[in-house]
Amino acid sequence: MRQPSQKEHPLKSFTIFSSMTVVIGIVIGIGIFRLPPIVAANSVNELQFMLFWLAGGLISLTGALCYAELSSSMPDAGGEYFFLRKAFGPATGFFLSWGRMTVIQTGSVALVAFILGDYATVILDLGPYSSSLYAAAVVIVLTGLNILGTVHSRNTQNILASVIIITLLAVSVFGLLNLSGEGAVSGLTLSGRNTELFSGGAPGLAMIFVLLTYGGWSEAAYLTGELHNVKRNIVRALVMGIVVITTLYILINLAYLHVLGFEALRESQTVGFDLTEKIFGPGASVLVVIIVVIAALSTANATIITGARTNYAIGRDFALLGFMGRWNTRRNSPVNALIFQGVIALVLVGIGAWSQQAVSTMVDYTAPVFWTFILLTTVSLFVFRFRKDHVPGSYRVPLYPLPPVLFLLACIYMLYSSLVFTGAGAIAGAGILVAGVPVYFLALKYHGPK
Repeated sequence: MRQPSQKEHPLKSFTIFSSMTVVIGIVIGIGIFRLPPIVAANSVNELQFMLFWLAGGLISLTGALCYAELSSSMPDAGGEYFFLRKAFGPATGFFLSWGRMTVIQTGSVALVAFILGDYATVILDLGPYSSSLYAAAVVIVLTGLNILGTVHSRNTQNILASVIIITLLAVSVFGLLNLSGEGAVSGLTLSGRNTELFSGGAPGLAMIFVLLTYGGWSEAAYLTGELHNVKRNIVRALVMGIVVITTLYILINLAYLHVLGFEALRESQTVGFDLTEKIFGPGASVLVVIIVVIAALSTANATIITGARTNYAIGRDFALLGFMGRWNTRRNSPVNALIFQGVIALVLVGIGAWSQQAVSTMVDYTAPVFWTFILLTTVSLFVFRFRKDHVPGSYRVPLYPLPPVLFLLACIYMLYSSLVFTGAGAIAGAGILVAGVPVYFLALKYHGPK
């Protein structure tokens, strides 16, 4: 196995702010413009609807505390890969990295790129494969930006995330100040089919979509090899990022309720468009497209940044994939890992172009594998606590074991839901993961793992 020299290690280039922008960029995507009506349809009234979004923030915060302890004790560019490898052995770590490389990260990049393509086509239609062409362009351009250097991708992420925060905040404030709103957020009444808060609705189904909208904060773990003062700053980046995200989600959903009203929100198919049209009048569709494109670019760039770190880590530890384990110190970037990730994402874009439902196919493809490894990473915290494998001075989850137990239960439920509510895409994702078995045994014969 090829060992990277000291000079090839990642340099400390991420701050609390830039780490926060990666977290925010991955989490705040198209979901907040599509999923609130589904959550509302499974809520009995306005108050229950808002409590679901608050619960999503609290569950995410609980998970973030668990990840902060892992990341603070074991900072590494491999993130979850490194945690699972230390807790359960090289095989588990390998399959996490294989899953991220072939399913989770690349599938997520393709998914977001397709969503951007759908909206960009509204402004400029490139023909029958317009969405796919835009998606391919997003993968190529953002991968190229990351290859140029981490400083470029990091600064771009700072700008994109800042713009989406300011935009969502502005739309929320304008919505809440809108005097012609149909709702009455001042009361958050118990109106609806039932006056009892928890006697109706479908809380379980609603939370599936809420947590899907909050998903992605765990990617901060992949920046710990490059984060300044990681023992102290990783918990700050995660907690502050989730607090910002939860605040924005609460505000935008209050604006939906105030401007559209609860019943209209439940029936809306284009909630972002409906909101901006009510606030700014006809012609606001262009504004919605711009907001979604910015959010999609932010998510795609952040996902490319963190995904390449896993590829670098597995290449560093397994000689068979050693071509990805080279770190370009001049650009402070895992160039080969980025190229390989980009190629796979482009293949998935091609598959999506052939599919009739590209977006739903990519969701089905990624969800079960994603929640499987989030669950295993949470379990690894218990393993390290049992072993007393703790670095002095690193962060520790308060009220242990309550937070990790609660988050573990949420992971189990989300894994179950992702298996029940997904289609053929989930089978394909699982099949690709299983295809990693012969690759792993070949890697063992090829002078690895470390």
